[in-house]
Formats: sequence, C-alpha cells, structure tokens
Amino acid sequence: MNIFTFIFLLLIHKSVYAKDANTINFIKLFIQNDQKPTHLIYGGLCWKKSNYLGVHYNTGLRMNDIINKLVVELSTIGVRTSASFKPKSKYQDHAILYLTDLDCAQSKAIISYALSKELFQFTYRWLVLVTSKQLQQSKISLLMNGSVLVDSDLVLAERVGNHFKMVEMHRPGLNGSMITTPRGFYNGSFVDVRPHRELYRRRRNMMGHPITMSNVIQDSNSTREHLPKEDRLELQYDSITKACWSAAKIGFEMINATAKYIFSYRYGYKVDGQWSGMIADLYSNKADVGTNCVIFRDRFDVVTYTDLVAPMRMLFIFRQPPLAYVANVFYLPFSTRVWVTIAVCTAIATVTLYLASKVELVLTKASTQQQLDGGICDALLLTMSAVTQQGCYLEPRRAPGRMMVFVLFTALMALYAAYSANIVVLLQAPSDSIRSLPQLANAKITLAANDVDYNHFVFNQSKEPLHTSIRDRVFPENGKARLYSLADGVERIRKGLFALHSVAEPVYRQIEATFLESEKCDIATVDYLVTFDSFTPVRKGSPYLELIRVVHKQIRESGIQSAIRKRFLVSKPHCTTKMSSFSSVGLMDMRPVLILMLYGVAVSVTIVIGEIAVYKLMNRYKRSSKVQLIKVMK
Repeated sequence: MNIFTFIFLLLIHKSVYAKDANTINFIKLFIQNDQKPTHLIYGGLCWKKSNYLGVHYNTGLRMNDIINKLVVELSTIGVRTSASFKPKSKYQDHAILYLTDLDCAQSKAIISYALSKELFQFTYRWLVLVTSKQLQQSKISLLMNGSVLVDSDLVLAERVGNHFKMVEMHRPGLNGSMITTPRGFYNGSFVDVRPHRELYRRRRNMMGHPITMSNVIQDSNSTREHLPKEDRLELQYDSITKACWSAAKIGFEMINATAKYIFSYRYGYKVDGQWSGMIADLYSNKADVGTNCVIFRDRFDVVTYTDLVAPMRMLFIFRQPPLAYVANVFYLPFSTRVWVTIAVCTAIATVTLYLASKVELVLTKASTQQQLDGGICDALLLTMSAVTQQGCYLEPRRAPGRMMVFVLFTALMALYAAYSANIVVLLQAPSDSIRSLPQLANAKITLAANDVDYNHFVFNQSKEPLHTSIRDRVFPENGKARLYSLADGVERIRKGLFALHSVAEPVYRQIEATFLESEKCDIATVDYLVTFDSFTPVRKGSPYLELIRVVHKQIRESGIQSAIRKRFLVSKPHCTTKMSSFSSVGLMDMRPVLILMLYGVAVSVTIVIGEIAVYKLMNRYKRSSKVQLIKVMK
C-alpha cells in the first residue's frame, strides 16, 4: 500500500512541478520578448507554498515556494521584483510590469485598486493570468468596464493545459467597447504575433471615437463659422487657431478618430485659484487637446505640451528709432582718429597763418581792414571759417599766406564733401540700439499693448524689477492703461517711437497690408517673457497623448505642417530693398546743433557780461585815479 501511495504522490509532484515551472518559464520569456528594462511588481497571487510533496530519501518532506523560484529565475535575466504596488520613484514608471492571477481571490481587489489609481495608463505594463475566462467573468468584467484605454498595455494570458494564449485588451474611449487583439501564444516556445512592437502603431485605429479640441477665439466671432469650413476667409482673425485646427484635424484622420471642437474665449489662466478658458476645458475633461499656447510653469500641473504646430510668440514689436535719436550723427561720419587729425591740422594751419601774418605786417608798410593784424585771433578766425566752409573777410596780402589759405580750403573742401554725403545717409538711417529687454526699458519710446485678453495676464506673470518697470509703463497705477486696437497700434508703430506688445502674427499681417516697403526695413522685436515657442497642450493623463504627439511629429516631418503655416500665417515682414524713403529733418535730428548753438549763446552772453563788468570797473578805476590825482595836485 505504501508503494502505491509513494508512486501516486510522486506523479502528482512531477505534474504540479511541471505546471509551475511552465508558468515561470512563460513569464520569463514574456519579459525577455519585450526587450525593455523591467521591474516586476506582483500582487494578488495565491502562489503560496505548494501543496505538492517533494520526497527525499534522507531528509523526508520538503516544501517549495513558487514565488521565490520566480524571483530567482527573473534575477538571472536582470529583472527586479517587488510585492509593493507603490513605486518608489516616478522616473522608473516606464520599467514597471504588473503581474496578477485572476484565479486568485485577491486579484479582484488588486484590479480595483489599480483602476482607482489609474495604473493601467501609459507607461505601465500588465500581464494578467487566467485559467478560464468563464469562471472568472466577474473579475474580467472589471477590466471590460474599467479605464483600460488606448494607452493601456494589458495582456491577458489564458492557460490552456500547458500552453498560454495571449490577447491585448483596450477601449478607444470610456464609452467604447472593449477591443481584443492577438498578442501571441506559448507552447514551450514563445511566439509573438504583433504586427508592430510600438504601442502607438497598434493603437492608431480609433474606430471613429471622437476627440475634442478646444479652440481659442479672441479676435472675431466669425471664426466660429470659418474654422470648421477651413475656407481661409478673414485670416486676419484668429489665424493661429485656424492653423492649429487644420493640423489637428489631419492628425485625427490619421488615427481614424472623429474630430470634434468647442470654443473658448481665452487661453487659460488662474483666476482666484480656478482655471479659466481653454486650460479649464482640458482640466475638466471637456476637451482632449487645445490651441497652441505659451508655456507657463503653473500650467504643467494641468496639461502636457506635445509639439509646435503654429508659431505663436508674444513680443514687443516696433520700428527702430532713427539714428539721430540715439547718437550724435554729426560726429559719426568720421572716426575718432580722423577728427583728431583734422584738429591737429587745423591747429598747425592756425599757427602757420599767425606767423605768416606777423611777417606780412612787418613787410607791408600800410594795412587795411581786410588784412590780418598779426594776432592769433585773426588767424584762428580765418582757419575756423575754412573748416566750416563759410569764408572770411580777412585775407593775407602776400604770396606765402595766400598759398597757405588756398591749400587749407582745398583740403577741407574734400573733407566737407565726404562729410555731407555721410550726414545725408545717417539722418535717414535707423539705429540698431534696441535689441534686448533692458534696452527697450531704457529707450525713450512709448510702450503699449494690444487690447486683448491675454495681455491682462501676461504682464503679471513675472515679479522681476525689469518686467515690473515695463508693466508699470503699460499699465500705470494712476493713469489709463495704454491699450490699443490692432489697427491703431500698428499705425502708431508705423509713425515710430512706439512699441506694441501682441502675438506677433496678426501684427505682421497688418504691417504687410499697411506699411510702405521702405518702412518694413527697421521692424524689430523684443520678447517680454523670454519664453519658448508655443506648443499644443494635451490634457495631463490623456490616453491620446502619445498618439497626438506622434502624429504631430509625422505631420511636421512630411511637410504638411509647413504647408499649413504658409496657408494661414505670415512671417516677419522683410523689405526687398534697403533704400530708405525721404523724410524731412526734424528738431530731434538737429538736437546736437541746437545744443551747440545754445552753448555758444551762453558763452557769448557770459563774455558780454564780463566785458561790461570789466569796462565799468575800468571806468570806475580811472575816475578814482583822476580824483586822487587832483587831490594830490591841490
């Protein structure tokens, strides 16, 4: 009897052991086939100590732990294992593979916990074992009705004897039905039948499931009519929104999704702790994707940015001020060395004329009012007359002096011709003095903003002193805010000394329509926030994130995105010729000359006052001297 019992137990032991070893080998091959860094987390397993008996002739009975054997086997291929469903670091989420067995009673609680914590989302992976789907229908129904969406990587492996049949499960949306696709099978060797290893390529068919986009409208309500039609009418209004919708619609078609749209009146900012506009639509699940928007730090808690579809930069746009407003154009025609050389030559000419006039006065018996008197003042007056090309009534009478004056006037005439030509160009030339935000803040030009919603929020994003000083000039505390319509603001830009803060594209379009060709040459921009380009926001945790990210990159790489930009947007205006239009010289252009005249008048008045004072003092001194002399004589 004992012999039969021993044989029976031995057969059971071999059968159970083979079954357990087969499961462990399947899990091991499954992980190796994925070819990804893996950290296995198991839960809800009832693989406690096995109920089979291993007989040893010397030691008797021995218990075998299947989970320990699984851990040991996986460690040989570099896979870590854990029983905790709380990952220590979010930076390792891409390596986590969850394992559970529906034949175990605790697996139902594990699935419920995973659904509540959204552990079926990307980037987590799941391997669920089951012996009979019919017997575990209540647990499978949890998966069928749960949020196992297009970004879920869930594999259901059904035991069929010593074999495993694998299928992938996902739903295109919460209201969609569960879709199962073959993953492969195991019959001692592992066979993978997936057409593509990349998850997004296996989920590209959304079965017509709707994806909603929130479109921001700020310029005109007519966009509600023109945006769905894509008729390219009234492109001066919300052109960036129209370009983003056109690209998104193509992307939805690429993944066989139905494009739906809603409209919002602003991009989205926090007001009293609550999100508004498009960001609120994404946060409340009203929409899955939105119009391109600028990256702000607080938005990272709500959305994930994917790709640049339509460039949208908020800039100060202005014309560079004329060169005469920022520099002394009367000094610029010549370099410093040339000016020093002219001064030295003028001094030498003055001394030479002084010596010549001295000799001439000695040799000439009679002198006239037009003849140099032999003093340094007359020589200097004649030299300065030559420098300014004005001429002088004084002149030398003999050949040496006249030869010196002739050479001086001839040399200065050539310099004057070059100087005059340069001055004409410099008076019409724009400067390049404003290239950064600090230079803009210190420039003597008017700072204003386009009268749209986002400018009321953008200027409050930074508390730095530089940004605060600019904000106070646009939104003065004790005055009216400098807000202008697009047409009025661009017209002020054209007139000069005016900078308008706005999204660049509509301003560029208005400039193309209203500016002369020569007026486009000095258009300049300065970024107020110094941010990145705008990117397409997707609701944080959206199951469509990876699909949208990939199709947007494919749209860009194929050239479709470039074509959309050319259809809807305009780039920064560039002039075809550098020739500037003629403009009259104003008082600001003549500022250095007027200042010099004022200094000259001030010096002249001072000299006159000094001469009068000296004259009176001399007269008083003479009178007092005469009185004393008379007293002495008496």
